[in-house]
Amino acid sequence: MGTSRPRRSAPGNVRSLAAGTGLLVAAVLAGCTSAGTPSTTGVVQAVGAENEYADVLAQIGGPYVHVSSIIENPNTDPHAFESSPSVAREVSAAELVVQNGLGYDAFMAKIESASASATRKVIVVQRLLGLPDSTPNPHLWYDPATMPKVARAMANALAALRPAHASFFQASLQSFDRSLTPWTDAIAAFKARFAGTPVATTEPVADYLLEAMGLDNRTPFAFQADVMNGTDPAPQDVTLEDGFFTGHQVKVFCYNQQVVSSLTASILQNAQRAGVPVVGVYETMPTPGYHYQSWMLAEVQAIEKAVAGGVSTGHL
Repeated sequence: MGTSRPRRSAPGNVRSLAAGTGLLVAAVLAGCTSAGTPSTTGVVQAVGAENEYADVLAQIGGPYVHVSSIIENPNTDPHAFESSPSVAREVSAAELVVQNGLGYDAFMAKIESASASATRKVIVVQRLLGLPDSTPNPHLWYDPATMPKVARAMANALAALRPAHASFFQASLQSFDRSLTPWTDAIAAFKARFAGTPVATTEPVADYLLEAMGLDNRTPFAFQADVMNGTDPAPQDVTLEDGFFTGHQVKVFCYNQQVVSSLTASILQNAQRAGVPVVGVYETMPTPGYHYQSWMLAEVQAIEKAVAGGVSTGHL
């Protein structure tokens, strides 16, 4: 079950990511032995505000970085996250921080200001991409163009912090870039077959991915933004959304599994009654069992099953 919105969420669990664990991380580390045996000292203390960024940071840093993620609990609404003393200590001790920006994780900037450090490196993905504060959709990691740029910035920052391991970080970056190929290939193959397929959504969680896949998102952005921000959409927008299902005007309904309300639950029921396949999308990476790459690929595959075979994937 997702959490209901609007509400004030309790702090999510802070989970340490063991560097080098998991099949995908092992694949990234393969072929990177030229940096030599990992040292037992000087491990970079790092934080990813969201667990998808923490996961990629662990893949790039390997044994030379210890990464903690702040927002990873699937029952936490990232937009309403409240920090805690333990989170503040985690961020204050970090040499490298990666955060989304666009107001999505505004608590991070407050913590960093309260514990200023002349040596701490902070990667704000919004700034890295050159996006203005007015950018309406903060779910940047769903854009296939985002994470390669973020990973490169991570590798550069780690190299500046630990120059002796720069070749390792660069090799890890190259392996990470290659590991994205199944995802980008799946996007291209889907677009070649199904471009223009109409879909509906509750929030703009996966909008960047839907656009990359060539899908026609019929849901007005005003409706998506209202749901995302916990406000009541205009009645005419709700009627329009429900009409997509009763009128069989869309082939897929992409539903935010992480944060729900009585309104979105009602719309979900309408989609199910009309026989429209549902695909659950997530604001933070589902765990355990996923890395960033496999998560994004799973979302594409779920959407393809819905379009091609009418199969719902409510939960990854």
